[in-house]
Amino acid sequence: MNIIEMHSQGWQQLRERRAELPHALLISGQRGIGKFALAESFAASLLCEALTEAGTACGRCPACGWLAQGNHPDLRLLQPNALAEGEGSDAAAGDKSGKKKASQQITIDQVRALDEFLHVGTHRHGARVILLNPAEAMNRATANAILKALEEPIAGTLFILVSSEPYRLLPTIRSRCQTIPMRPPPAARAVAWLRHAGVRDGEQWLALAGGSPLLALELSAKGERVLLDSLLGQVSRGRGLDAVAAAAVVDKAVKAEKRPAPLKRTLEWSQKWLFDLTLVSQGLPPRYFVAHAPQLLRLAQGIDTRKLLAFNRKAIQYKAQCEQPVNSRLFLEEFFLNYARLF
Repeated sequence: MNIIEMHSQGWQQLRERRAELPHALLISGQRGIGKFALAESFAASLLCEALTEAGTACGRCPACGWLAQGNHPDLRLLQPNALAEGEGSDAAAGDKSGKKKASQQITIDQVRALDEFLHVGTHRHGARVILLNPAEAMNRATANAILKALEEPIAGTLFILVSSEPYRLLPTIRSRCQTIPMRPPPAARAVAWLRHAGVRDGEQWLALAGGSPLLALELSAKGERVLLDSLLGQVSRGRGLDAVAAAAVVDKAVKAEKRPAPLKRTLEWSQKWLFDLTLVSQGLPPRYFVAHAPQLLRLAQGIDTRKLLAFNRKAIQYKAQCEQPVNSRLFLEEFFLNYARLF
């Protein structure tokens, strides 16, 4: 099962746009459901010169050959350099080599580099496509530059913005895009896709990933779970938690993480843990950490629900703070000290 089959409804919505192609699409949905892969497939279909009956790229024409090699002259991908290089936002903090840390943002220079691309004829006399992923990685200057391009659309040119957090985009950008919201695929279909990818216990990983199959696939790989396992090893201690020691353990995992935004992801996992702890404290089954139901039940016994709800709200503030430059060790110490007070 491929990404198009898994998101057949979303693919149909994209195909319907071909008859009267807009100048900008915004594909939005939660992280890890395959939005970018679907956007790439749609871009490939627009550039393909021998479409299949299903509306997908043929994979055999010259255009598809250039796409496979990553050098189609009528396609541009704008993404943070850190995402392209697989570098984490905090991973390079301890780098002593002097190498400049890759940007976590789509920069204004990347947009300026589009000037010539946008104002010369297409090489194959077809569509011209610009992919932005993730669109929320644009800073203010970049967003304003993109907005100018959207306000002065060029015939035959399509901007495809992919976003897990569309609310972070300028309202003026959202208003100039046709939005295609993508939902997580049906659980049975996602589990079948995971099984095809060689993942056992797909239901467990899919629950942990909040229904996002690509995220579930990442988590099922042992090397990708170090950060999550280090967090779970601490929050499951409850009354026995040593906040300072816990911060040291998790901070070490954060600094060793190679993928982008490890501290932010740590807070996202913490919020899911707190959400499940709240559910279990009210006699409901957990939503995310289904395999940790016994630990959650043990922790929930005798917990003060008012304190738990207040800390859920505090965790929202923590997540916003960790997107700014912070001392991760001190930040985690404060988080764990307040978490320990729940017990």
